Amino acid sequence: MPTLPWTVPNTPPAGVEVHVFASRFETRTLWGALKFFLRTPGVWRQVSRAPGAYGATLKAQPLRRTFWTLSAWESPQALRAFARSGPHAPTARGLAPQMKDAKFVTWTAKSEELPLDWAEATRRLS
Repeated sequence: MPTLPWTVPNTPPAGVEVHVFASRFETRTLWGALKFFLRTPGVWRQVSRAPGAYGATLKAQPLRRTFWTLSAWESPQALRAFARSGPHAPTARGLAPQMKDAKFVTWTAKSEELPLDWAEATRRLS
């Protein structure tokens, strides 16, 4: 799967601070990677309609069992609302046993810095 391009569900106002979230997941097995891969479209559709989502992208290396997400949100509350609803909530719970490793980081950025850069996310996840 190639990197999914930066998608903008909602355009942020100019000059505002946005909440950035990045994650890295590694599954225990290729079967776990396949499950992650197959559940991605539903969660991707959810983020494309999520209130408070200012942008998102996904990078996947299924044969290496590794997936990364990078997103920008109106607030931490908007991110939490997304994570606890729609397809994301049951997908996250269902995939938890498949995970070997997961790492999450957050920071703030200015809306003018969107779309976000993978290099910065990778650095922060290291």
